[in-house]
Amino acid sequence: MRPRLRRFLLGVGAGAVAIGISFLVRVYFGGVFLPELAVGALVTQTPGSIESVLVTNLQYIAKYSALAGAVAVNLLLYGLIAYLLSGVSGRKAYGDRVSIYAFSAYGITFVLTVVALAFTQVLSSPQPLPTVILTLLPPQLAFGLILVAGERFAPAQTGVICEPLKPIGRESEGGRRKRKFDRKRRLVIQAGMATAVAGVLLYYGVGLLFPKAGISRADAVAALQSQEVTATSQFYRVDVNIFPPTVSSGSWTLPVSGLVSNPTTLDYGKLMAMTPVEQYNTLECVSNEVGGDLISTAKWKGVKLKDVLAQAQVSPDATYVVFKAADGYDVGIPMKKAMLDGTILAYEINGAPLPAEHGFPVRVIVPGYYGMMNCKWLTSIELVKETYQGYWQVRGWANEASYQTGSEIVTPGTAQVSQRFGIGGAQAVPLGLTPIAGIAFAGDRGVEKVEVSMDGGNTWSLASFKDPLSDNTWVLWTANWNPPATGHYSIAVRATDKTGAVQTASMATPFPNGATGYHVVDVGVTSG
Repeated sequence: MRPRLRRFLLGVGAGAVAIGISFLVRVYFGGVFLPELAVGALVTQTPGSIESVLVTNLQYIAKYSALAGAVAVNLLLYGLIAYLLSGVSGRKAYGDRVSIYAFSAYGITFVLTVVALAFTQVLSSPQPLPTVILTLLPPQLAFGLILVAGERFAPAQTGVICEPLKPIGRESEGGRRKRKFDRKRRLVIQAGMATAVAGVLLYYGVGLLFPKAGISRADAVAALQSQEVTATSQFYRVDVNIFPPTVSSGSWTLPVSGLVSNPTTLDYGKLMAMTPVEQYNTLECVSNEVGGDLISTAKWKGVKLKDVLAQAQVSPDATYVVFKAADGYDVGIPMKKAMLDGTILAYEINGAPLPAEHGFPVRVIVPGYYGMMNCKWLTSIELVKETYQGYWQVRGWANEASYQTGSEIVTPGTAQVSQRFGIGGAQAVPLGLTPIAGIAFAGDRGVEKVEVSMDGGNTWSLASFKDPLSDNTWVLWTANWNPPATGHYSIAVRATDKTGAVQTASMATPFPNGATGYHVVDVGVTSG
């Protein structure tokens, strides 16, 4: 292997250690992590219509794929730094060589960090410049130390790279042994790759030939009904952060400012001392597709936002309430929404304090509005006169983002939504009485009725559902179906909200107002 190629690979290895240290500094000390900032800059500059497609098709994988790509680019950058410096250090002293490598890497990463900060509006841990300067030092110092330590394997080049002339004639015994060892090493690598590929193919092949036994339709319906309240660990999460911000309840404060007569600041203790309320709310991501799984229901505990605003004595001129978060996110809601009894500042979910990924210590719950309006990691409230456009709204998403009326079939259903509820996604049923079940949601308008069609929408029959947990939650519906014969059927569902408006059949993508259209599932009926 050529010396400079060895140096490049050594740089990649040293860079991996540097990235690992940078990640640990980010997690334990709140420092900056360049790959995370790069993803934040990318998200900030991505138009809402493209972001919607990525979330719809990749969901949670989207941002982690972007992070993996950013880490890979960062590794290549370290390798390139090592390659370019291979002829610079020469025979300098140990400390001088470490300084050259470390501070060269530091200068480049610092510039890239500043550029990423300039392009991103949302950071997982916003930090002052002195903190950025300090937290970038340990990873680059490690990079320099590892490069110097590895120089006996990839020595620095001070001039033209010359390789010794190979003797003409018979190859030496040592050369033959080395060549034989290289061949064996290649065979081992190739065998390992082939084994890995074969293992993957075997795993999926066996799964196709011998599918796992599914649960009965009756058990599937019972499983769905048992999840009317979503477990916190299963509650969907979509936000712009790779890692949720870390906020201490001990130092957290909530200033209420702007168009108010009595600017107020609450701390966590004062907020907890206020009269609490508990309520059930369903949240749905505006990027949720028809038949998607980015929807969940939980029991929330907190205080009414209007009680907090009352302490601040809001001016009559105020028309919008602006929420800002610890990660830099911002969003605004109209005053009429803020003054609803159901709009709360929540600090508990399902009987426990909010976990970091769901907005600890405090988040906003706004009835009738898509999840992007329900700000997490709340750090300030401001009352303003003008209509306010937040983080996603300036990218084209709806500003008064009311939920579209939607419904979906969970069982028998597609794998995506069925597996979300821990139910097999089989789309074949035996001839005979078959229960069908799913969910319907119309935000704060509530659901009046759910109808199911077994013939692709030509005829409709009423489904049954029990009373919802609140006026702001989904309903779980069921219907019995007795197919007349074997064959293929298209099952569709639609809901009507309590204003009498029937869910639209017109198909629309999530951007910018939320997805619309009927959820249709093709089901095969077999003889047994």
